[in-house]
Amino acid sequence: MDSNERLLKVLNGEPVDRVPISTYELCGYNSLSFENQEPSYKGLMDYIRKYTDCICMWNPASNDNAALSSYSIDVKQDRKMISGFTITNEVIYAPKGKLSRTIKVFDNVYTQWTTEHLCKDINDVDIYLSIPFEPLSYDYSDLERVKKEVGNHGILMSSLADPVCTAMELMEFGDATVWALTETDHFGKTIREIHNRTMVNLEQMLKGGVVELYRICGPEYLTPPYLPPSYFKQFVVPYVREMTEMIQSYDGKVRIHSHGRIGKVLDYIKDIGADAIDPCEGPPDGDIPLKEVKRLVGDQMCIFGNIQLKLLENGTTDQVRSYVKDCMEAAKEGGHYVIMPTAAPINVPLSPRTEDNYKAFISASLEYGSYS
Repeated sequence: MDSNERLLKVLNGEPVDRVPISTYELCGYNSLSFENQEPSYKGLMDYIRKYTDCICMWNPASNDNAALSSYSIDVKQDRKMISGFTITNEVIYAPKGKLSRTIKVFDNVYTQWTTEHLCKDINDVDIYLSIPFEPLSYDYSDLERVKKEVGNHGILMSSLADPVCTAMELMEFGDATVWALTETDHFGKTIREIHNRTMVNLEQMLKGGVVELYRICGPEYLTPPYLPPSYFKQFVVPYVREMTEMIQSYDGKVRIHSHGRIGKVLDYIKDIGADAIDPCEGPPDGDIPLKEVKRLVGDQMCIFGNIQLKLLENGTTDQVRSYVKDCMEAAKEGGHYVIMPTAAPINVPLSPRTEDNYKAFISASLEYGSYS
């Protein structure tokens, strides 16, 4: 059974020869990803290509200018390179005013930090949404390349933001939480407008081409202890359900991505009707053991998880192997399970300990994950 077949079968709840092994953002079969161009990752990536099941994260390019719209606006950027990092200051000129943000990127760390958010209050949110909506168009010209590279070694997965993700990331997280709690009507109105734009763009994306799996990000922002479960029910479930139903109508699969404490909202997640869930963090990082997640939703959803990245970066190989065994005992039975870390390293160079622990995770998964 090749990796493509193994992953598609496990998503459908069909029997497979072994538990699929995903290394999440470390993608063995996309030559353009940083981990396949960085020399310190080569040994690990060769091992990943040989022994795991690739879920290649890939999105088509779009003409998104701001506010999920292709509407033409003026944007000014000022970039300064300072020893060890780069600072980018951006000003967006919307019809009702201007908005600014600052992004910081450290050398040899493959992510970015927003140190000044686009919106500081709800007046800024109104300025943001004053940008007229014009649907996005998508460029699929890179799809054949990545499909050819992945081949039968895995499947492709695109990542989408739900309305909560888009709204909450407009502000600093604490400010966004206060906005949702104290200006709930305004928050709800914003969510609805973002959702309308999201759905139009999503259909445009799906009409252009469909990959096997779609990861929907954002629900974690409305999990306890940040906000009560009623907010999840009101502002996540109906909108993500519509996204899910549209994707499934185009024969795509949907995976709900939510870190943190999902125990009190797991029934709501199940009601969405998605095909899979990740990363299902156990205590103390989350609030529900993997075995309980499997009991509650494993008949309906494929479970991805839940090896913590901090274990892979800081633990011992014996600890990693023991945790893998525990995961298999908790979720392997009955299928519908993919063992996977909760995140991936983003630093360069890759540490020898992290590489050794990833190899221990993979080899233990092969040892304990067989169904024969």
